[in-house]
Parts: sequence; C-alpha cells; structure tokens
Amino acid sequence: MKLKKVLLWIFVAGLLLSLQTGNCSNKEEGIDRADLYKQIQLFSDSIALIQSNYVDDMEPQKLIYGALSGMLKSLDPYSQFMDPDTYNEMKVETTGEFGGLGIEISIRDNILTIISPIDGTPAYNAGLKPGDKIVKINDEPTRDITLIDAVKKLRGKPGTSVEITVLRESVMKILGFTIIRDIIKITSIKEAKIIEDNIGYIRLVEFQEGTEGELDKALADLDEQGIVGLILDLRNNPGGLLNSAVSLSDRFLDEGKLIVTTKGRSKDNVLEFRARDKENYKNHPMVVLVNAGSASASEIVAGAIQDNNRGVIVGMKSFGKASVQTVVPLSDGSALRITTAKYFTPSGKLIADNGIEPDIVVDQMEFKVEEADDKSDNIFQHIDEEQEQFEESIKEEEKKEIYDHQLNTAINVLKGVAVFKNKGIDG
Repeated sequence: MKLKKVLLWIFVAGLLLSLQTGNCSNKEEGIDRADLYKQIQLFSDSIALIQSNYVDDMEPQKLIYGALSGMLKSLDPYSQFMDPDTYNEMKVETTGEFGGLGIEISIRDNILTIISPIDGTPAYNAGLKPGDKIVKINDEPTRDITLIDAVKKLRGKPGTSVEITVLRESVMKILGFTIIRDIIKITSIKEAKIIEDNIGYIRLVEFQEGTEGELDKALADLDEQGIVGLILDLRNNPGGLLNSAVSLSDRFLDEGKLIVTTKGRSKDNVLEFRARDKENYKNHPMVVLVNAGSASASEIVAGAIQDNNRGVIVGMKSFGKASVQTVVPLSDGSALRITTAKYFTPSGKLIADNGIEPDIVVDQMEFKVEEADDKSDNIFQHIDEEQEQFEESIKEEEKKEIYDHQLNTAINVLKGVAVFKNKGIDG
C-alpha cells in the first residue's frame, strides 16, 4: 500500500511540474495555472484517501479512468474518455464496416436518443425512428448511461440479438424491439433515379470516404438522362466525415463560396472551408430534404446550400449536432475525444443545438406532444408502469410509406421553378 502511495504521489508531482513548466506559454490562453494547481492537489488528496480508506483495494488505473470518464462526461454529450478497447472500437467505425444495429445515437435531455437509423440496416428494417428515446437495453434502464456504455451494450457478434425498449413521443407509446445484430456495410448513396418530369432524385444516407465518387457517378448518370432539377434527400442521414460534406457542397457551389466555418478557443480551430471547383453541377435547380434525423455533415451541406441561395430546404428542422471532436491518443492506448470547435453556416448561424430550419416546413404526420417539466424523470418514473407489447400490426403499419408528403412538396417546388423559367422569369 505504501509503495502505491509513493508511486501515486510521484505521478501527481510530475504532472504538477509539467504544468508549472508550461505556465508561461499557457498564460496567453487565459488558463489560471495557480487555480489549476490547487484543484489537482484536491484531486490527488482524494485519490490518496480512497487508496487508504476505501473498503476494497482499488487499482490506481481504475481510479484514474473513472475520474477521466466523469470529467469528460461533464463537458458535453460528445466529449468522452475512451479506454483502449473503446478507442479501438471507434477506429473500426471509420472503416465503413462494423458489427451492430446501424443507429446513430446521442444524449438529449439526459436521455439516450436515436438521431437516425441508417438506411438498410437492422435498426432501420426493425422500424426504429429518429427521436426514439431508448429507455431500456436488454431490460436494463438507460438512466444516466454514457454514449460509450450504450455503444458497448448495443454492439455484439453478428447473429446475436439485443432487446431495445423505446418511448416514441409521436404516439406516446412504449415500444419493444428485438433486433438481430449484423455486419453494417454502408454505401453513401442508397438511391439515384428519375422520378417525375425529368427531376433527378438522390438519397444520401451517410458521409464517408468515397461519398464524392458515388455522387459524381450518380450525377453523371442522371445528367445523361437529361434531368432539369435535382432533389438531394438527406433525411435520416446522421452525418459522417467533414471533408466529405465539404467536397459534396463544392459540387454545387460557385468557386469561392463559403461552405462552413469552425470556431474554437484555439486559433488552429478557426477555419473556413470554401468551394474550389470551377465546374461540376452549378446549374440544376435544387431542393434538399431534411428532417430530425439529419445531423452533423448533413446539416453542413443543407446550411451551405441554404445560405448561398443555391437551393430550397424542405422538411423539418434538423437534429442540431455539429461540433468538431478531436481525438487525442494517450500513452497507454486510451484516448480523449474532446469538442474543440463548433460549426457555423456561411451566414454565421450556430448549427449545434439549433439545427437547420427549412425554407418550407413540411411534416410527414401531424401530432401534438405535451412537454414534461423533466423529461428524463418523467420517462423513467413511469417506464415500468406503462410497458406495452409492440403489436406486429402496428409495427407493419408504421413502416408503410404510402404518401411521401415531403418528397412531393420538393417535386412541386422544382415544377414551379420550371414554370418560371419557361415564362422567362429565371432567378
């Protein structure tokens, strides 16, 4: 025990010395090193007390990992500490193929919330929807769950099942799903076709490496068929890579037009991304479809198209998740994922928590939900009392899309543009 204490104090002393050494260079950043020194002293005293007095013997790594996890969780829903296993899982995600359900999740109002089920995945096919509140995973309540823990519970070997209980506020029902995990293979473009009156339609489900190539091929094929307008469907698109969103926006904007700006405390995080291509697809009248499942990179594209008056945004307000996370690997194989900047549209509107407001607001279905004073407590207080079986007939009915009101509105917008052009009122 004494040896552990000595090693712990050596670690803390080394940390404090390194902070003092960097004191001068960090004064310019407005960091109060004297106050930080005092707080680290408090931290080290607490660890020493736990090591000396806690009923069980605790490994220093477990204490440090727990402290880091809590610290990062207190910042925002997207900053997190990743132990080596979790960090390795995150790196797997960026390959575009991984095992799981195919849902993008976040924490909203302290509740685990589905941003969007990815088109064609087990979650999408089962009938999960954007905005569903996940209140149980395998019959365990998700109150106060972290994103890391949620991902660990939802993922597993392909072919195994996971039970998810959600609150769907649109119908005020508790719904149960049993979903079989699978290898998630994501292609960016789900659909590209002519729909009506030579109007092209592209459904983009995620931004990843290779998205630009898929888009160029789809646009070239549609151009050969003589399209006169384009609908870009970003509904239920949870986002993805920033460079992919910028490159896609570049296809539709004139050279030099601002696409997105990032702003953070560090000068390195204040960046502007502008269109550079001189050619590509600048002339097609354009409508972008968004909804509550459109997030992150989708919001960057929609904001760029909207603020540059390049097209019309149709649908419902997007999710409002657009911030820059920087992953910093640590010496033991763990890593910190820290929010270092936020995204702003070309006109300077903050995307995070605000989302993109459509030019034409069109809902797929009308409903009213009374807001609770405390959503988290209200849901978990009554979850056991209100548990219901999800009837198969209801599930099948909700999966049907007989009439796509948002898409039909987009078609009518482009038809209206064509009428104006034929009358010589080209705008």
